[in-house]
Amino acid sequence: MWYDMKKEGFVDLFITARPSSGKNSFAGIYDDALKVHIKAPPVDGAANKELVKFLSKSFKIAKGDIEFLSGESSKRKRIRVPLNEKVKEFIDGQ
Repeated sequence: MWYDMKKEGFVDLFITARPSSGKNSFAGIYDDALKVHIKAPPVDGAANKELVKFLSKSFKIAKGDIEFLSGESSKRKRIRVPLNEKVKEFIDGQ
């Protein structure tokens, strides 16, 4: 499963990031992870910052509410976000 619902009103997303892509986009579910293309390179945390910005914009969540639980220096990440209507719709659509 590429996500883990939390009772506290949060959801953990398992993400495989693809930095240095042509554009920011969701690429589907692969190997129990949400694959996300990020246009920023994996240098000095640029890709992570771009990922947070992309998730914030896509899910209408404040950047400060997006938390890395693991994988900040890896392509495979576990990120906690608040569970709102946009996130629910995205999960249901996958």
